Amino acid sequence: MFERKQLKILKNRLEEKTNHIQILSGTRQVGKTTLVEQLLQYIEYPYQFSTADNIPSSDSNWISTQWETARMKLKTTGAAAVLLVIDEVQKIAKWSDAVKKEWDEDRRKNINVKVILLGSSALLIDKGLTESLTGRFEIIFLPHWDYIEMHEAFGFTEEQYLYFGSYPGSAGLINDEKRWKDYILNSIIETTISKDIVMLTSIQKPALLKNLFEVGCIYSSQILSYTKIIGNLSDRGNTVTLAHYQFLLEKIWFISGLQKYSGSKISVRNSIPKWNVYNNAFFNVYSNLSLKDCEPGSAIYGRMVESAIGSCLLNQCRINNISLYYWRDGNREVDFILKKGSKLISLEVKSGTIKNNKGLSEFSGRFKTFKTIVISNDTISWKDFIKIDINSLFD
Repeated sequence: MFERKQLKILKNRLEEKTNHIQILSGTRQVGKTTLVEQLLQYIEYPYQFSTADNIPSSDSNWISTQWETARMKLKTTGAAAVLLVIDEVQKIAKWSDAVKKEWDEDRRKNINVKVILLGSSALLIDKGLTESLTGRFEIIFLPHWDYIEMHEAFGFTEEQYLYFGSYPGSAGLINDEKRWKDYILNSIIETTISKDIVMLTSIQKPALLKNLFEVGCIYSSQILSYTKIIGNLSDRGNTVTLAHYQFLLEKIWFISGLQKYSGSKISVRNSIPKWNVYNNAFFNVYSNLSLKDCEPGSAIYGRMVESAIGSCLLNQCRINNISLYYWRDGNREVDFILKKGSKLISLEVKSGTIKNNKGLSEFSGRFKTFKTIVISNDTISWKDFIKIDINSLFD
């Protein structure tokens, strides 16, 4: 059975004496529930697995009931600990207050209830953590699947990963591209945006939000101002509204507006964004192209490669607290800038052979770079780069 590396992290944390609430955070359909179900096969003490999926949100006592059930299992079995897992916890109104109350009671009475919380809404989970659970939790991020995971679980080739992206639920549909696109559009994009943003936050123009996401996906790996994006939208809106909508789309692991690196936080906030999807499925699902249209040498191939590299960087940088930017000055540009602590890495992506890149040398001249990396047929290929642990680049 395929297991994501986050399962080992979760097992190790539950075995430690230091006890915190474990939060599994990430976008929908990346396997949070499956990971916990695998975990339950390993633990040697009792557990209580509950889901709030069909529980009325107004049932304020539901979490307390599940907690008390876990305590009873601990008492009747005589075990040293019990594990309480609550799935879809964000569906219960004021869930974080209820969790805080029960968790603090266990700490006062020295009751060893270990807790894992997971939910399909990254926005609501984050809100609950900041409101009530300060100092009581640790987060394990589950990003979009990477190439190695898709290869080990489903036998994906690099080219299939490049085009179809990395949603595990879509892996069995890639031989029927229309069916694959319908699944990504309806089961992933529409469901996630509707449930995670439109239904949970104050969105005055939901059609504009969806339109912005579509345009951002089409322009993935390109630098495009909000002013220019407005010209591509059916509902023009304004730049402030679009910037807020992009922030929400970033929170749910959908698309990022990378900012220009300048060494100044003020300049970064005011820069024109470079759009990049978190999963290359989003890049291709809105195109009228097929897998055969995107072969090496095609007009779209280079952009698709850069978008895929960007999605790899976005996911890995987010879970490892690495800052990600781009850089441009006039016609001189560097595709990606990675910053970890005081170390800067400049990275350029070419799907073919590398030519003289004045942007890399210009950036290195202005800023003290730890490394300069070129992805090309002459150096490290994109197929090899998508298998790399980004942390190793800073060694």
